[in-house]
Amino acid sequence: MNKREQQLKAFDRLLTIMDELRAQCPWDKKQTLQSLRHLTIEETYELGDAILDNDLQEVKKELGDLLLHIVFYAKIGSETGDFDIADVSNSICDKLIDRHPHIYGDVEVKNEEEVKQNWERLKLKEGKTSVLEGVPKSLPAMVKANRIQDKVAGVGFDWEQPEQVFEKLQEELAEFQEEVIAGDKEKIEAEFGDVLFSMINYARFLDINPENALERTNKKFIKRFQYLETKSQQYGKELKDMTLAEMDVFWEEAKKL
Repeated sequence: MNKREQQLKAFDRLLTIMDELRAQCPWDKKQTLQSLRHLTIEETYELGDAILDNDLQEVKKELGDLLLHIVFYAKIGSETGDFDIADVSNSICDKLIDRHPHIYGDVEVKNEEEVKQNWERLKLKEGKTSVLEGVPKSLPAMVKANRIQDKVAGVGFDWEQPEQVFEKLQEELAEFQEEVIAGDKEKIEAEFGDVLFSMINYARFLDINPENALERTNKKFIKRFQYLETKSQQYGKELKDMTLAEMDVFWEEAKKL
């Protein structure tokens, strides 16, 4: 049996198990598209954590969880007669072929950037009225800002050089500081949003994913703070009773780990 046959057999096994669970398991029987939604979001974040940790075995497990959800949704769709797993697969296959005329047609592209620009133009031809229609409303604000900037850049609405973006960031920081001094909280918040948006844009020009960067910092901070908590307990002290200078000793130790 070759590799592709093994892959198809494994996928067929998953489809069979899904059929059995949907027919026999009380929990699986009750699930709907709506009840699965929040679980799918949770599984996606767990996959994201595994990727950030570069834990490939965990990535494999989380991909399996997500694949189960895809098969589950398709099973529910087949029960209502709206779609099944073949429709789902063919839909993405058709989209990929249509969106890659440089592979399946006679269009020529020079680089990745031209591929992205063609992608956005093709989506508009498919009936979308805005390149931003595909940005989910429920995305976290930072991820959404990154996707917005990436999409408008795909149709040429972008800065030319990273230096220009950095200058814009400095301009936004100055405006933010002015509002901090003025003390109008609503304007401070608005300018802070502009600063964050510019920071995210600058990160994109530096080929840095801002969500990944911030999450790495979150993880680093958690690790160091938990070290601080552990050391304070070893010395029989409560953090609230320690001075900042005392805590800083353990913090500096944590940074060396």
